[in-house]
Amino acid sequence: MELGMIGLGRMGGNMTVRLLQKGHRVVVYDRSEESVNACVSEGAAGSTSLEDLVSQLSAPRAVWVMVPAGDPTEQTINAVAELLSPGDSIIDGGNSNYHETQRRAAAVAEKGITMLDCGTSGGIWGLTEGGLKRTGRDPRVQPKVTLYDPELTVTLPPAVAGPSGMNAIAHCVEALYAPNANPIMSLLAEEGVRALAESLPRVVAAPGDLENHGNALYGAWLAGLVLGSVGMALHHKLCHVLGGTFNTPHAETHALILPYAGAYNLVAAPDAKRRLASALGTAQVACALRELSLAVGAPATLGDLGLSTSDLETAADLATRAPYYNPREVTREGVHQLLLDAFHGVMPR
Repeated sequence: MELGMIGLGRMGGNMTVRLLQKGHRVVVYDRSEESVNACVSEGAAGSTSLEDLVSQLSAPRAVWVMVPAGDPTEQTINAVAELLSPGDSIIDGGNSNYHETQRRAAAVAEKGITMLDCGTSGGIWGLTEGGLKRTGRDPRVQPKVTLYDPELTVTLPPAVAGPSGMNAIAHCVEALYAPNANPIMSLLAEEGVRALAESLPRVVAAPGDLENHGNALYGAWLAGLVLGSVGMALHHKLCHVLGGTFNTPHAETHALILPYAGAYNLVAAPDAKRRLASALGTAQVACALRELSLAVGAPATLGDLGLSTSDLETAADLATRAPYYNPREVTREGVHQLLLDAFHGVMPR
């Protein structure tokens, strides 16, 4: 695949590196020559202007605009549209107001150009480097506004919505035993689990129902709030290892691992277990999370994600080499058994 990337800040630059790591050709442009040179050093093709960028792309062209929402996005899309041809595409990654996106899409459509809205929000960033995933926080990649609108999610395929919702539940679960957990965040996390556990099966069963999507987004908002407020633990470490080293899909990995990481940790986190039992309506928390995960379309085993038993050895080594904070002691033997259980798909103990 080949595309142009305009805007090489924290997120645009990271996405460029990810694309290059997967063997794609990326032509880059930024007002900062230093940012362009940094991407060129990673293997990108540099350009000195929008005209130069477009000239280096083969038709049909795809240009990703990764600049701030508002006037920067408006001006850049207008300028790029004048340089493209019918059959080309523009991707807007600037978290634009969707009304503005609809207006811009209609305008470029008159030129035969397709526009795709692909807003990318953050505050927390991740990048795989040398087979290991690095994460961090930076206010420069934090969005000013995040829009939760069920009308925008009803077309999300259930196979994506279900595991993504389980990923949100994972944020709530780990927030309950985080090192900096507090009563307010724990209350929000508990409510997030309850809302998502109730709404996700309904979203999967009736994808077009706005009320179900609204309830799920309410839970997702709570999950995002606690994720940005407190730390995470073993579950996230394992998922970062699996995703970064073995390229497993993000949401599906979280959905599969969560019941097993929960079973591992909740024996050492009685208040978290009590809150989760209340939210899920059962004292068998890990089993309930496993059943919910399967019910909303998550993969059943790590084998389904392409891992082998030898991969589990590597994953256990990496996960225990520099472990995150965790309420229960992280041992290689314990982590390896957790991964074996997830590999075979046994009901978490």
